[in-house]
Amino acid sequence: MAHVKFPDGKVREYPDGTTALDVAKSISNSLAAKVLAARVNGQVWDATRPLTGDVELNLLTWDDTDGKSTFWHSSAHLMAEALEEFFPGMKFGIGPPIENGFYYDVDPGDRVVSSEDFAKIEAKILELAKKKEVYVRSEVSKKEALDYFTKKDDFYKLDLIKDLADGSITFYKQGNFTDLCRGPHLPNTGFIKAVKLLNVAGAYWRGNEKMKQLTRIYAITFPDQKQLTDYITLIEEAKKRDHRKLGKELELFTFSEKVGLGLPLWLPKGTALRERLENFMRKNQREAGYVQVVTPHIGHKNLYITSGHYEKYGKDSFQPIHTPQEGEEFFLKPMNCPHHCEIYRSSPRSYRDLPLRIAEFGTVYRYEQSGELHGLTRVRGFTQDDAHLFCEPDQVKGEFIKVIDLVQKVLDTLDFQSFTAQISLRDKVDRSKYIGSEENWEKAENAIIEAAAEKGLKTVTEYGEAAFYGPKLDFMVKDALGRTWQLGTIQVDYNLPERFELEYVGADNHKHRPVMIHRAPFGSLERFIGVLLEHCAGNLPVWLAPEQVSILPISDKHVEYAENVLKLLKKCEIRALIDLRPEKIGKKIRDAELQKIPYMLVIGDKEMQDNKVAVRRHGEGDKGQMDTNEFVAKINEEINKVIA
Repeated sequence: MAHVKFPDGKVREYPDGTTALDVAKSISNSLAAKVLAARVNGQVWDATRPLTGDVELNLLTWDDTDGKSTFWHSSAHLMAEALEEFFPGMKFGIGPPIENGFYYDVDPGDRVVSSEDFAKIEAKILELAKKKEVYVRSEVSKKEALDYFTKKDDFYKLDLIKDLADGSITFYKQGNFTDLCRGPHLPNTGFIKAVKLLNVAGAYWRGNEKMKQLTRIYAITFPDQKQLTDYITLIEEAKKRDHRKLGKELELFTFSEKVGLGLPLWLPKGTALRERLENFMRKNQREAGYVQVVTPHIGHKNLYITSGHYEKYGKDSFQPIHTPQEGEEFFLKPMNCPHHCEIYRSSPRSYRDLPLRIAEFGTVYRYEQSGELHGLTRVRGFTQDDAHLFCEPDQVKGEFIKVIDLVQKVLDTLDFQSFTAQISLRDKVDRSKYIGSEENWEKAENAIIEAAAEKGLKTVTEYGEAAFYGPKLDFMVKDALGRTWQLGTIQVDYNLPERFELEYVGADNHKHRPVMIHRAPFGSLERFIGVLLEHCAGNLPVWLAPEQVSILPISDKHVEYAENVLKLLKKCEIRALIDLRPEKIGKKIRDAELQKIPYMLVIGDKEMQDNKVAVRRHGEGDKGQMDTNEFVAKINEEINKVIA
């Protein structure tokens, strides 16, 4: 018998060979109709795969991230089957699910797949889906796999198989299409009811610019047409909110191929925006007892060997920097934590010094593939609002809770009202990618679980998503369009203090190892600002707006009065400008609206006569006349209500 443990802790017995889908049917047919896949002992399986022995089981539906991922992975196989009908002999690279939808990298030979082909491919996908073909999993030997794709003359699959161990290879077949794949997949193709091909791009095989460029076809599918219609509407709104478009219109940042891909250049207005976010964080960190440090942009190779970053990420880093001294190598800093460990080591520490909270706005560098770069949200150089807390073991939970409070303050202040805290733990089976002892990992994981429960956070647990040195709590934030972004993160780490041999003298006068907490409430300033711009559609809150007030004199005779208003506003540290262009007042107002300046002060004869200003609010229109001091009080009240 298989003993099946459910998420609520209840255990039921089923005959060996029972599938997750059978389990779902034993509960209710309506549940079974929604089950797309299953998480079995932490791993995502086909819902039709037999269960044996004692298992922990989660039934996955469209409401689960892994459920959607399985749906889209299966859809990629169905799209490949449709493509093969229109382009016989087409070769296939990889076809993974992504955050929204999926893609398949294909080699159509001397043919071209374009958007003109989309309609017929979509129709074919739906035609195939209606057949409700079962996704059949089969285990094959390496020789069988090589023989199969040699007959198909598919270089890309053969190249993938070379790296696979014999005994670990599986095929999936649905209808007339067979693919090399680990899975998992849907029970059958009938779940797929709506499809939209999105765009075509180029992608080098294995991300190597020296290899052949393949055609990457992006698409998305849904279990019903309404969800697809809603998604298309969302995409149109997202285009209007694209932070790359807004960044250009609001003159916040730019990119230059001469400087390098993925390396943003911050313009004066964008730099001022960054500084205000930094100042907000610095103020809150000072109040919480942090000390600010600065570390170099590079570090010796040995630093990252000690930390473990070289072993885990060395191949994906920028190329090493070789100095005139033979054998000496430096790397662009991929993380701030090794540098902070060395700051801790710079002086003897006592339990009286702990917790020690070290903070830095540190710029780090990671070599992302060019095809993965995207505006500010995926870059090669970015600044983290990083901090590392060194504490005694019995201080960990308390410090962790204080960091949760800080992250929540950031999200509340910037109007991110909806978020889920993701508890990211080790893979339940594969421990090879983690460093440190089982005992330390258990202590770290328990500290996060207990702290999240004590704060009453809405949480989900994801196995296999921990950092290589420790588990973490990731804040998955929904923006105004309902899209989910990973922003703030907090991590508990027993391992780097071990690797760097960090110590403190305890109250017992003996040496002890501190525990390290990594945290970044913004995550990275670049990504956070990109997400924020799209969340608020560029309508930044008054305290963050590069320009808070635009003063609009109706004619030249009102300029002198407008300049006096400007002096008063600047004296009160309100960011303002005067529009002195010889334009009609209607155009000045429209242009200020397009620039998303929160307030406009219109000045004409009546305002000069009454010694007042006519106030307009961006997106809201006329707010009536006010005395200038009254307006200053109003804007300061609005700012202080948010960030005081």
